[in-house]
Amino acid sequence: MTERQQRMRVTPRIWIGLAIYVGYVLVIYVVSRLSGVEYTDIGKSAEFTWRGAVLDLAVGAVLLAATTWLLGWWKPALFERKRSHHKWPIFVPAIMLVVAILNLSNTDWSKFDASFILSLLALGVAVGFCEELLSRGLLLTAFRSRLSEVWVWLLTSLLFGAMHLINAALGAPLASTLGQVVIAAMSGTCFYIVRRVTGSLIWAMALHGIWDVSAFSVGFAPLGLAWATFLTPVIGVLAVAVVHWVIKGTDEKPIGLTAATR
Repeated sequence: MTERQQRMRVTPRIWIGLAIYVGYVLVIYVVSRLSGVEYTDIGKSAEFTWRGAVLDLAVGAVLLAATTWLLGWWKPALFERKRSHHKWPIFVPAIMLVVAILNLSNTDWSKFDASFILSLLALGVAVGFCEELLSRGLLLTAFRSRLSEVWVWLLTSLLFGAMHLINAALGAPLASTLGQVVIAAMSGTCFYIVRRVTGSLIWAMALHGIWDVSAFSVGFAPLGLAWATFLTPVIGVLAVAVVHWVIKGTDEKPIGLTAATR
């Protein structure tokens, strides 16, 4: 038994990752429904943001952290054994960060009170932690137990996008939700690139959180809305176009599986 196997309480399996994914989505849906806040009202006020977005994510964060600890998956979920040989694809997440910063700088912050700003900050931290730990942390660890890295990237990105279908069930228009699903799947590739190039999911969590805060605040930045909306799918397409170079040569099996057990 390897040192890494000894630190893990439970051997990663694909079905475990999928079970965590389904359980998380159900928890988010139930808590969100109980909050009584429609998805389209999130970001309109501090109260709606706290109740409609931060509350369910806080519950999800506690459950995901507890699950990760019980499984003993913190290390493979948060860190790569070997970073990508190609570092240059990080330029795509860098563009994403610049767009987010420009959105935030164009925001009219005078329209926010202290509670509203705190709710947006809490939303950024919570969504970055939860969605990254779930998608490019636990799911990635589970999928790496049997799948090649190209499938790990593809499936975690698609499931990350599909997760956003829950927004339609919470009151968002179906057409815009389907568009969000596609954009999220491509944007997920950006976060995957960050993990592979930096070797840590923590930086992906940070970028994800900043991006979501800027997405909510852009409604208060009319000068930045048009070009930000245009650049978002461009960033996603660029990420998909360069992801091959961070996948190439990857050998990130979370456990020392023998040929007989694969």
